[in-house]
Amino acid sequence: MNVDFAAVMVIATFLTGVIWLYDSLVLAPKRKVQQGEDSESIVSPTSSNITESPKEPLVVEYAKAFFPVILIVLLLRSFLVEPFRIPSGSMMPTLLTGDFILVNKFTYGIRLPVLDTKIITIGEPERGDVAVFRFPEDPSIDYIKRIVGLPGDRISYRDKAIYINGEKMEVTGLGSYQGEGTALSMTGAQWAEEQLGDVKHQILMRSESRPRNREFRVPDGRYFVMGDNRDNSNDSRFWGTVPEENLVGRAFMIWMNWDKVDNTIRFSRIGNSIE
Repeated sequence: MNVDFAAVMVIATFLTGVIWLYDSLVLAPKRKVQQGEDSESIVSPTSSNITESPKEPLVVEYAKAFFPVILIVLLLRSFLVEPFRIPSGSMMPTLLTGDFILVNKFTYGIRLPVLDTKIITIGEPERGDVAVFRFPEDPSIDYIKRIVGLPGDRISYRDKAIYINGEKMEVTGLGSYQGEGTALSMTGAQWAEEQLGDVKHQILMRSESRPRNREFRVPDGRYFVMGDNRDNSNDSRFWGTVPEENLVGRAFMIWMNWDKVDNTIRFSRIGNSIE
């Protein structure tokens, strides 16, 4: 079951904020009045009774403690940076299964949490960006791919080469790929460097896989995306383009890697930028 974390955070922020506000406007004044009445009551000089201030309800204490924390997390996650985990090898060798990445949420514009309505336009997606987006066929699932085609582009994929508006993207062979841990399954694949616009990045291809030769026209307001692991990626070649409103943000850094095969942290990947 996919949990909408943004919706949970919004609800939690609202509830804790309402409890805090209700206490400030209604309950706290009542406690002050009660404290004043108690202090005016007659007490024997020899009595050891001391008037204590009425205590806040436990739920109010928790609301006051958690509200600022939840609010800060909501703001950071909704408008600045959001963490994601890579669950598959479709972006190898750029991203490996077990990578934990950070995604810039404002690079494509500021959107309201949950509603995903853009309220401020800051920048536009560029060719070569590694972008996180809501899968068009099931928006509850987040995908990550590389943006290959921009609105209006004509994209061709022939003999495992990308052509953009008739121009072939340059590919330089790097030899045979040698993987470790979760990447071991791709050992022996063709390893290459691709020039995609102004961005150079690495890709993997399987010589035994049949090329899927097709041509696409990218509609306005949409983007054509592909995985760097070209023969092991479910991308725009199969289900079409990504609407602009489905874009979540641009991946920019790996902050953690946990290799489930070796049960180890790969420190060499921590802090790596995503190109």
